[in-house]
Amino acid sequence: MSQAKQWLVLWVNSPSAGGYINLPAVVITLLITWLLILGTTESARANAILVGIKVAALSLFAILAIPVMNTSHFEPFMPTGITGMAGAAASIFFAYVGFDAVSTAAEETRNPQRNVPIALIASLAFCTIFYLLVSLGAIGSPLGAQPITGADGSILAPGTLALEQRCRAIAATGTQDPLPCSHEALAHVLRSIGWTRIGNLIGLAATIALPSVVLMMIFGQTRIFFTMARDGLLPDSFARVHPRYRTPHIVTIVTGIGTALGAAFLPVGTLADYSNSGTLFAFAMVAVSVLILRRTDPTRVRPFRAPAIWLFAPLAIIGCIYLYLSLDLIAILVLPVWGVIGLLIYYGYGRSRSYVGRGIEVSDSMNS
Repeated sequence: MSQAKQWLVLWVNSPSAGGYINLPAVVITLLITWLLILGTTESARANAILVGIKVAALSLFAILAIPVMNTSHFEPFMPTGITGMAGAAASIFFAYVGFDAVSTAAEETRNPQRNVPIALIASLAFCTIFYLLVSLGAIGSPLGAQPITGADGSILAPGTLALEQRCRAIAATGTQDPLPCSHEALAHVLRSIGWTRIGNLIGLAATIALPSVVLMMIFGQTRIFFTMARDGLLPDSFARVHPRYRTPHIVTIVTGIGTALGAAFLPVGTLADYSNSGTLFAFAMVAVSVLILRRTDPTRVRPFRAPAIWLFAPLAIIGCIYLYLSLDLIAILVLPVWGVIGLLIYYGYGRSRSYVGRGIEVSDSMNS
């Protein structure tokens, strides 16, 4: 490996993957934080452009890759069995946080009772179709999508030093990198089927569009913290709004710095699993809450009423619990640890200061 490439590896990987710090992730996160401070409208415009680039790139990938896919690569359909499938589903569940982030923007949405449910359902259907099309093109490519195993036959987790070393060993033999070893999977697939230049463009588009995910995640989290602070559950400073930009700048800065630190020093697979444990718990609690409200407050005005809730809510709860138990042990333990910390903050600070808990209405908002 050349000296320049060695230097690059050190500054684009976390310590667990053999590097010093993931510097590009830090820079992107801080730029996104700055954009969110400037304003919701500016952020929405930037996000729309990034999503447009992403959709165009994925559409082009599907058009070129699916016609030449090899269906034999889908056999065996589940090479790691039902346990492996559940683990994979649990590991990518963080992708659904984006749908939850839609609801956090309700206060800044026109006619949210109508538009938020439509946005949630439409985006879910739209994204599911793209997930399926991209998966067909990637798995059916000449590269296949079989997991990388170590010397003992165990499957190597993404973002780990063991996987990085194994991929370097495979590359040293002169053979084509397997799909799990590629840092630009879709571009790698297109190059393998002869679309080298378009593959390069797809890689560039993915690099440009990926920050849209970071933008939505930080946006959603800041709005949750802002609402909690406005209720008194967090310090009042978190609910301050910038006098010029009309955005919750303090909580955005705090969230951005925390995100940058995590992205700098933790592997993406570990971050995803930590996020998944909390996300699965939150989704399960939403289903439980809806069931409770249907029983305790049946006359509440509901502009959107979830259909067949007595069927879908229990299925959602069971599914979330099953996926949660399919995560790695450390990811499973993160939830109760953070839960205890959250309870300590609530009972030690927030409970006695909560306006809602004391029956005090809060009318202040970013739009007031």
